[in-house]
Amino acid sequence: MRAVLVLAAALVVGGADGFYLPGIMKAEYKQGDSLEVIANKLTSQRNQVPYDYYTLPVCNAAGTRVKTKKVNLGQLLTGERAKPTDYEIKMNVAEQCKMMCTVELSKSRANVLSKRIRDGYLVRMNVDNMPLVRKGRTKAGNDAHLLGYPVGGTDESGEKYVNNYLKFKILVHRVLSGTEESFLVVGFQVEAYSVDFEMDGDKIKEGSCPIGNPKDKDLKKATIAEGKKITYVYDVDFERSGIEWATRWDPLLKPNPEVREIQWFSIINSLMVGIFLTALVGVILLRTVLKDFLRYNQMDQESVDEDLSGWKLIHTDVFRPPKLTAWLCILVGTGAQVFAMASVTQVFALAGFLSPAMRGSLLTAMLFAWVLASSVAGFMSARLYSSLEGTASRKVVTLGTAFVFPGITFTMFFMLNLILWLVGSQGAAPFGILVVLLLLWFGLAVPLVFLGAYMGYKQKPYEFPVRTNQIPRVVPPSPIPFLPYIYIFVAGIIPFCVVFMELIFILNSIWQDQLYYMFGFLFIVFLLLTVTSAEMSVVFTYLTLSNEDYRWWWQALLTSGSSGLYVFVYSIYYLATQQGFDGISFVSIIIYIVYMSIISGAFALMTGFIGFQASFLFVRMIYGAIRVEWPPAPVDSAGHGQTTGAVGARPAVVGNTVLVLTL
Repeated sequence: MRAVLVLAAALVVGGADGFYLPGIMKAEYKQGDSLEVIANKLTSQRNQVPYDYYTLPVCNAAGTRVKTKKVNLGQLLTGERAKPTDYEIKMNVAEQCKMMCTVELSKSRANVLSKRIRDGYLVRMNVDNMPLVRKGRTKAGNDAHLLGYPVGGTDESGEKYVNNYLKFKILVHRVLSGTEESFLVVGFQVEAYSVDFEMDGDKIKEGSCPIGNPKDKDLKKATIAEGKKITYVYDVDFERSGIEWATRWDPLLKPNPEVREIQWFSIINSLMVGIFLTALVGVILLRTVLKDFLRYNQMDQESVDEDLSGWKLIHTDVFRPPKLTAWLCILVGTGAQVFAMASVTQVFALAGFLSPAMRGSLLTAMLFAWVLASSVAGFMSARLYSSLEGTASRKVVTLGTAFVFPGITFTMFFMLNLILWLVGSQGAAPFGILVVLLLLWFGLAVPLVFLGAYMGYKQKPYEFPVRTNQIPRVVPPSPIPFLPYIYIFVAGIIPFCVVFMELIFILNSIWQDQLYYMFGFLFIVFLLLTVTSAEMSVVFTYLTLSNEDYRWWWQALLTSGSSGLYVFVYSIYYLATQQGFDGISFVSIIIYIVYMSIISGAFALMTGFIGFQASFLFVRMIYGAIRVEWPPAPVDSAGHGQTTGAVGARPAVVGNTVLVLTL
């Protein structure tokens, strides 16, 4: 156990190499200092399989396999590496038409290059942790930054060409320390072109570079063919910028005005939905339930006998343990774990600790938050099961909490990792990382689940305000066929609508390589989601009890949890309608569906947990206003005896029990 803790601590410290807060750990460069260009990966919207930069026929002076620099766990899991390139850039030293190398295309290299271009791959690089971007404009005329540059393209005749001529622009901020001058990198931009340079031996023919207008359509492009020689050339230009180092990511992270307008519209829409649901729940609690209490307290004995119906009639069955009690507790505990992970991660992200500037930090934080939240899962599932005491062993609930959802997730991840390894993708996690994940699971998460379960079973079980009869009551026929299932599917729409717009931005970030840093909006939407999930579950639980159906346990979990189904259905619609996915590969479809299944499942568990806890509290609250007085009698075989009702309350005899309704 100690070795596992040491390993986990080492991972956290190792992942902190790329961590900084604004104004800390900045790199200052003197005139002429070398700037290292790091290649991260090749990415594509049409093909979600990331590849190594050096799978392209590019310059590699060493001639051997380039090893990656140190990266954290989150970067490894997303297929990102940090491999040095052959670009030679010195601070404030401009370069023009600097030739790197000439590469002759073999048949296999030409095929690989053509395939990468056909799939629309982009080259992702960085200098001093600033990502390489292309500047563009939105339809509204606002500035936009696109990550990476395309490997190549296809001309009007259908012939593919490679972008072998790069024009780098590095934005620098001048810093004076006494009489010494230094510079900070605050931006890294590129323009990529394809040029078939005329060669004079091993050098570019004099007069063929620099090129007046690289965008000229008549300019001969570097097309791809077996035996063709591709010459890689680049320019470097430096530009002074007033952007401070602490805010150098702001131009990339700041949303466009039209995006911000959409965000505010989404927030207002979600807020209105939340207010409507709050009013609806208020009506149920303050008018319907309270009115029932008042009416029954004012009735005489005979009236109560005649009119007693609805949720009050099933008080002796409402806390009867449901079917598959162990599974219910497992899912509730796992949902609590997801909720805890999401809450903690968003708090740290909101505080600025998980900026995209800290590469891989978000995924790393989520992973460790999940592991530490395992104790929450064990505690919640154990305490609920100790209160219900189903037919299964307590060990089954604890083991299920520790292994069911994590086991399914890891199995799906392992199968995808195997597929990525077979296709030679950089996104395949190394064997050592798989071992680390298993150690985190079995060495930390599982023991924490058992620790939480031990504390949960030691905790006093939930107290139910009414007793449960040994013989279950017959549930009357539903006025509408399949009404409980209708409730489940209808209830999930509202929580989904609350997160709909934010879901689009998140999907764009995950699958279309867009930066996402609107954690303030996300946190507000998360709060609204919590409120609406709780209120929808309470509303439909009350409707179920009003129909004299005491089987509310699973419905309380599934009403809000069904929003995960809508998330998955929309993700499929998103896959089918986004233009960037045109011609997407079969492997990419598998990757997309599997990961969206995991995300939708986790979302369903989280919202289901929220809804269940709200309904559980609601049911205990309304039945806590009912005092049950059993008629004086000897203790029977069921263990029922005489209890004391509320003083001065009016009793209502129902069967062999006495209801005493109090406010």
